Amino acid sequence: MDHAQHTRLDVSEYTEAVLTGATVYGPGDETVGTISHTHGTGQGAQVVIDVGGFLGIGAKPVLVPVTQLDLMRDENRGVHAVCNWTKDELKSMPEHRD
Repeated sequence: MDHAQHTRLDVSEYTEAVLTGATVYGPGDETVGTISHTHGTGQGAQVVIDVGGFLGIGAKPVLVPVTQLDLMRDENRGVHAVCNWTKDELKSMPEHRD
């Protein structure tokens, strides 16, 4: 997927309603997880990414700062994120518990 043509989200869009369900892509454009929910809004928000598993079963939730993601909309207005972590790097992070 060519993210160069996608529109970056404005900080005001860093909300639970906008980010929940967004696919997260890693450095090789592989799917590394899905945003399950957020903590806070705006620049200081953190997101919980579900990594691994199948259809949400067995996924490991990890908490990352929203500033570590490049959040954008594709040509169909779908929200997704790009990060510098591989799936294995995310899996090695501490598990997040609400």
